[in-house]
Amino acid sequence: MKKNTLASHNIRLLFWAELFGSVRFLQPILTLFYFARGLDEPLILVVLTFFSLGVLVGEIPTGVFADRFGAKQSFLVGSILAIVGYSLLYFAFDPWVFFLSSFLTGFAATFFSGADEALVYESLKQSNEEHLMDRAMGQIGSATFVVAIVAVIIGAVLAKDLTEPQFRLLISLSLMFMSIQFVLLLFVKNPPSQGGYTKPMTEQIRAGLQAIRETPQVLWMFINVTLVFIPVGAIFEKFDQKLLVNAGLPVFWIGIVYAIAAMIGFIASRSIGWMTTKVNRVTLLFVTGIIAVLGLVSAALFQGYLWVILSVIFLLKLVSAIRYPVYSQLSNDIIPSNVRATTISLLSILDSCFDLLVFTSIGLIAVNGFTPMFIGCAIIAFVGVLIPITPKQVTT
Repeated sequence: MKKNTLASHNIRLLFWAELFGSVRFLQPILTLFYFARGLDEPLILVVLTFFSLGVLVGEIPTGVFADRFGAKQSFLVGSILAIVGYSLLYFAFDPWVFFLSSFLTGFAATFFSGADEALVYESLKQSNEEHLMDRAMGQIGSATFVVAIVAVIIGAVLAKDLTEPQFRLLISLSLMFMSIQFVLLLFVKNPPSQGGYTKPMTEQIRAGLQAIRETPQVLWMFINVTLVFIPVGAIFEKFDQKLLVNAGLPVFWIGIVYAIAAMIGFIASRSIGWMTTKVNRVTLLFVTGIIAVLGLVSAALFQGYLWVILSVIFLLKLVSAIRYPVYSQLSNDIIPSNVRATTISLLSILDSCFDLLVFTSIGLIAVNGFTPMFIGCAIIAFVGVLIPITPKQVTT
């Protein structure tokens, strides 16, 4: 990737903003925090559902906002909302407060969803490097794994007794880092081709829908990726702490496990460019999808074996690190520039619909225990893997 370009500036800033903004010291004991505050498995899935509702409500208006006013302004608004939503965890002793916090967090995420990809892709186009989109997104995404290596260990150690003062300390530390993210986002630069859309909102949304209709392969690859991500990233990761504890791992060691998983994710994210030179992107998505399915089945059938749960956690972290950057390259090669954020946001609405459907379905199964819940997740992921992906055809 070239140096001293708009792309290098924005990618570097987004890496550090992602690094500070993704610090969540509660993460290594989040499920245990939920249980300590009175939630059970079905209610935790309801919390996830409210996150998806926030995304569903926010995707279209925030995508429109990004295409009109630029990604930088979208990031700043989203950062403020994320801080407000996370602050509510101080007072979350009743389920409705958790629901509100989750809703605001989901709504805040939509100010980044689509806008980040649009900013990076349009920045790369300024220096004719758009073919490096997957590497750029892998580099930015690796920030979350850098954070996790340190934050999960600190969080698990500071909250080893699962007491209220320890919970509040972790929330305060997380908010401090989220505030640093806001400051960093002030220095992001919008590319000339990103933002400034002036036509009526209805026409803007119609243009995004038209882009999807004219390139249905974007829709299919999105469904493929999201049906694998929901079981792996949205459901399994919310219960892996409980699986580890049930399998005999002390709470203190959860942070170490997360740190190892984060290191695996970091290495994978930074190696996306090397992987795609060795393996076709479509093949890479298929292989990682099958690994996800096998991992979920293993968690369902052998949840009492600590070594199995550890292996599944590490494998699924590898899958999560690889699939999104590869999908980002394939999809952004097809989506038109002028309504890029709007189009991605429209696709994310479908993601939220799948979230609600999957969370509701799995929530009904969850009352019967982890085994049927993870088998259900594996079936959903397998359906996603089977959906065909057709990349953009290169013309000569």
